[in-house]
Amino acid sequence: MFTEKEWLFSLLIISLVLWLIFLGNSPLRDWDEGTYAIVAREIYRTGNWLYPTLQGEPFLLKPPLMQWLIAACYHFGGVQELTTRLPGAVLTALGVPLLYLVGRLAFKQSLPALFAALVYLTMLPVVRHGRLAMLDGMTISFFLLLLFCLLKARQNRKYTLGVGFCLGLIILTKGTIVLLLGAIACLFLLADRQLGLLRSPYLWVGILLGNAPAIAWYIAQLRHYGNTFLQVHFQAQAFDRLTQTVEGNSGPVWYYLLELLKYGFPWLLFLPGGFYLAWKKRYETWGSLVLLTTIIYLGTISVMRTKLPWYVMPVYPFLALAIGANLSEVWQNRHFRVRSWTIFLTIISIAGLGGCVYFFINKQPILIVMSIVLVISIGIAAWLVKQRDRNFILVLFTGMYLVLTLLVSSQSWIWELKEAFPVKPVAALIRANVSPGTQIYTSFSYGRPSLDFYSDCKVTATTVPFLQKMLSNKSYLLLDNGALQQINLTGSKILGATNEFTLITKN
Repeated sequence: MFTEKEWLFSLLIISLVLWLIFLGNSPLRDWDEGTYAIVAREIYRTGNWLYPTLQGEPFLLKPPLMQWLIAACYHFGGVQELTTRLPGAVLTALGVPLLYLVGRLAFKQSLPALFAALVYLTMLPVVRHGRLAMLDGMTISFFLLLLFCLLKARQNRKYTLGVGFCLGLIILTKGTIVLLLGAIACLFLLADRQLGLLRSPYLWVGILLGNAPAIAWYIAQLRHYGNTFLQVHFQAQAFDRLTQTVEGNSGPVWYYLLELLKYGFPWLLFLPGGFYLAWKKRYETWGSLVLLTTIIYLGTISVMRTKLPWYVMPVYPFLALAIGANLSEVWQNRHFRVRSWTIFLTIISIAGLGGCVYFFINKQPILIVMSIVLVISIGIAAWLVKQRDRNFILVLFTGMYLVLTLLVSSQSWIWELKEAFPVKPVAALIRANVSPGTQIYTSFSYGRPSLDFYSDCKVTATTVPFLQKMLSNKSYLLLDNGALQQINLTGSKILGATNEFTLITKN
C-alpha cells in the first residue's frame, strides 16, 4: 500500500502528464487565450509589467497574474502555444494532489480522498479548460490550497498564514471572485464550528502580507487610470455580469445544470448518492464543505444574467468530493445499484460505438482509438457492475484517463476552433505582406484575438461601406469572397489570398 507521499507524487505525475502532453498541438482559441497571449507578449516585448496593454491600449479587464506568468514563460521558451498555456496547465494539474490533501483532512480517510482526486483528474471539462490559457483552473487550485490551509490550521494555527496568501493569489488571478470564494470559506468555518480561527493573529498577518501585492497593483491602476479603471474592471467585468447579459452570453437558470449533464459522464451516475451521503454527513467537515460550496457557488452563478460554460468550473472539485465519498462507500460496503448503473453505462458504451463510426467516416484515427477504448472500458465496467464486482471503479478510472489522454493527443480537444476559419494561414498571409502592428480591417463578422496574435496586427471587423472608405485611405483590407464582390477594387492591389480571404490595399 502506498504512503501518503507516494500517493501525492503519483497523482502529481499522472496529472502533469495529462495536462502537459501535446499542449501546443492546437492554435490558441478565441477569446481569452488570444487576448491573454497578446497582453503577455506586449509585457514581454516592452517590459511594462505594471500597466499591461492590449494592442497598445490599457488592458483593464482582468488582474495580471496569468499574463505575468505567460510573459515569464515567453522569456524562457519563446512566444508559442506551449508557453502560453504552460502556467495555467501546471497550476490546474496541481489541483489534483491538492484535492487529495483537502479530502484527506476533510474525510479523515485516504480512500474517499483518493477517489475524489481521481474523479477530478478524469473530468472532461476540468482537463480541457485547465489546458487552455484561462483563469479558472488556476483559481480553483488557489482555492483548494486555501481550504487545505484552513483544515490544517485546526492542528497548527500557523497554517492560517497561507489563507491570506491564497486570497491574494485569487485576487491577482480573477479579481472580485474572491468575494464569493472568501464568503464560502467563512461560512464553511461557521458550519465546521471553527470560527476561532478568525481570531488567529497568523490569519491576519497572512491577509496583510498576502494581499499587499494585489492591493499595491490595484492602487497603482487607480492612480494611473482613475475612474476608467473602476468602470471597466469592476463595473463592466464584475457587477454588470450579475445584472445584465454581456455580449449576448445569456441562458436560463438551469444553464449550468445542463453543462454538468452534458460533460459529467460517467461520474454523474454516482453524484446523487454522493449528495445523499453529504446530506447525511452534513454536520461533518466533508459534508458541510460539499453542500455549502455547491449550493452557494452554483446558486450564485445560476442567477447571474451573464452565463459562460467555464463559470461552473470551481464547483467540479466539490462534486468530485461527493462522488469520491459514494465510490468509497461502494468499494467498502459493496452497495450496488445494479440495474440503473448497468443501463447507464451500457448507454455510454453504445454512444461510444456511434462515435467510433463517426470518426471513422471523418478519418480521425486517434479519435477512433479513443472511442474503442471508451467502448471497451465502459463495457467492462457495466459487466463488472452486473457481477457486483467493485473493481468496476478501477476500470472506470483507467478507461477515462486513457480516453482523455487520447483526446488531448489529437487536434480535436479544442473543438471550438472549427466554428470559424483557421487563423494560422490567414495570419501567415498578413505577416508576409504587412508590417507588425499595422491596422487591418476585415469583412468577417467579428474580431478574433487569435488572428491578432498570430498576425501581430490589429484586425478589426467592420461593414462593407466602411471598408470601401478605408480602401480609399490606403488601408489594408482582409475580405471574404462575398465582400470582395461588393467592394470597388479600382486602383487597388491584391496582395494574396488564402482560405477564402483576400488581402488588398490601394496602389
